[in-house]
Amino acid sequence: MPPSVEPTPVRDAGGRAGPRRGAEGYFHVAQEAGGRWRLLDPEGRFFFLCGVHGVRAAPAGSDAEWPPDPAARLRAWGFNAVGLGAADGAGRDDGLPFLAAVDFVAAGRALAGPGLRLPDVFDPEWPRRALARAAEVCAPLASERALIGWVGDAALEWPQAVAGGRPGLLQQCLSLEPGFAVYHAAWEFALALHGGRLDALAQAWGAAIANKEVVRALTRADQGIATRGYLRDDARWTREFARRYFTAVGAAVRAADPHHLVLGARSLGRAGAHVAAEMVFPAVDVALVDWRELPAAANPVQPVIAGDVGWAAAEFQRPLAGGRVGRLTTLERMLRRARAGLARLERNPAVVGYAWARWEDGPGEQPPFAGGLLHANGTEAREHTELIAQFNARMGR
Repeated sequence: MPPSVEPTPVRDAGGRAGPRRGAEGYFHVAQEAGGRWRLLDPEGRFFFLCGVHGVRAAPAGSDAEWPPDPAARLRAWGFNAVGLGAADGAGRDDGLPFLAAVDFVAAGRALAGPGLRLPDVFDPEWPRRALARAAEVCAPLASERALIGWVGDAALEWPQAVAGGRPGLLQQCLSLEPGFAVYHAAWEFALALHGGRLDALAQAWGAAIANKEVVRALTRADQGIATRGYLRDDARWTREFARRYFTAVGAAVRAADPHHLVLGARSLGRAGAHVAAEMVFPAVDVALVDWRELPAAANPVQPVIAGDVGWAAAEFQRPLAGGRVGRLTTLERMLRRARAGLARLERNPAVVGYAWARWEDGPGEQPPFAGGLLHANGTEAREHTELIAQFNARMGR
């Protein structure tokens, strides 16, 4: 892996080495005197991560325009790493540094519901299962210098209590079957906040909850409790849930692999501020966060990788009659927003890299408002690649 620049020591104003996370000889991060975080490669050289999730070679029977070597295209656009979900070693086998996921949610019975996909972190067996999963997945790559770091899970879903009135995390946990440990923990948690009395909880939430089955019925009907009292308790519960998840993930990864960075977890959609508040050191070295949820630029204490970068999102669409989709923007308006978003990413001293959301367009997407770097027939999405290649070239200097 050839270095891009000469080794540069990261030191404070007094000449002392600044705060570092990770092991030297592997990818690690350090903070400069001015507060900016830097990702360093195994040789100690600056490395601004420019990656893409879901990279793969041409699918069987695909159009002849698909390139046989995706790594060549990545390098041509200035990408220097492969994100999560790379198929068949695409990019990684060509010498590009890479991210990897442990997939802890597969280590036990997963919680599933509307916008919900999480492990049961209240199961007494969860820490043991997490350790076993990390030993299976992480240990074989513990000496791999091209590995940037470990992501706990690649596709978690954290329900948002304020999103369209749908059930939040606490409500969904209260509505699970009693076979889940988290069901009992959630009721114990919620009642303890209100003197152990269901009537006091109902009053605080401003909801007619005569018994536990009422909460389950609301959740089955996809009706979220969204009162101020409930949202306050949901926030507390979400933070406790996230704290348990990231603490166990960090401990398990480090037990199996003491060399590589712990990068938090990737979520499908926004995880929210309450989850981000617990995706911090010492459990997490560098937080992989949605690029729309970057931390404040002032005095960054937690380095981040901006995840799922892309600007052809639902914000540029609106539903029409018959399930059709209309466009709210011109291409130039979308690109103006893209430039503004990249400028914010570049200025933020916590950001040590980013990962583009998708290698190729999703089903039903239509250029130029699709999300991939490649279209369905393998042709280049120039509406994305031209702008992103300029950004990559600037950040890689």
